[in-house]
Amino acid sequence: MMHGILKSFLEVCAVPICREKDAVQLQLECLGDEHVGYRRMDLPMLKLSIVGGRPFSCGGRPLFRKQLLKARYGVHDMDRSAERILQAAMGTPEDHSLIFLAHNGPTGLGAKIDDICGRDWFVGGGDHGDPDLAQALAQLKEAAPYSVPLVIFGHMHKQLALGNGYRKMIVVGNDSTIYLNGAIVPRVRPPALTAESEGTSRAFTIAEISNGRVEKIAETWISVIGDKTRLEEEHILFNSPSRGSVTASLL
Repeated sequence: MMHGILKSFLEVCAVPICREKDAVQLQLECLGDEHVGYRRMDLPMLKLSIVGGRPFSCGGRPLFRKQLLKARYGVHDMDRSAERILQAAMGTPEDHSLIFLAHNGPTGLGAKIDDICGRDWFVGGGDHGDPDLAQALAQLKEAAPYSVPLVIFGHMHKQLALGNGYRKMIVVGNDSTIYLNGAIVPRVRPPALTAESEGTSRAFTIAEISNGRVEKIAETWISVIGDKTRLEEEHILFNSPSRGSVTASLL
């Protein structure tokens, strides 16, 4: 009896709800105010603001998911996308530092196979960065004296295609902005070969920021066994000059 009532309820009520909310909408609702695509999130206690890049970016010059971007954000080309990113950044409190968070990095960071946004699936390589993000960053730095210490993104996997080794995961620009790629894949792996055979190891890229300045960036693997965690590996990508040598690539 209860099974029949439940089945009828799902048939009558659940199906229309699923039709009204697509998968993208459900994800956006899960993120809530923490969704920063074409938006800015201010963190007053940290004197920090986070600005998001273009949602659904797939890298390169074509505008990926063009119809979806047009319907949801009014974006139909790269110029309009750059404008939306810039609009989100403008108005940031003057005493805040700006961190940009995007799915893919900007153009202009190199075109070799192992560059931070280099195309590793073509023999000749190529710059697979987002031109709208590069345009927005350039216009912002020209228009206002904002501090942009860090641009974070992923998409371009650390391990290169066709067994060509690993890509550069960090670049320091001429204006001291740091570009950081966090795409370590897979992000979860079996634990290291120790007496502990349970649990998993999980990758995190950690940036330490103090007074609006990046002090340290490291790729880490954390061992997770039940409710216990410990640092398994740490690969330092960047140390500020006050703490040690800069290990990142320089533009």
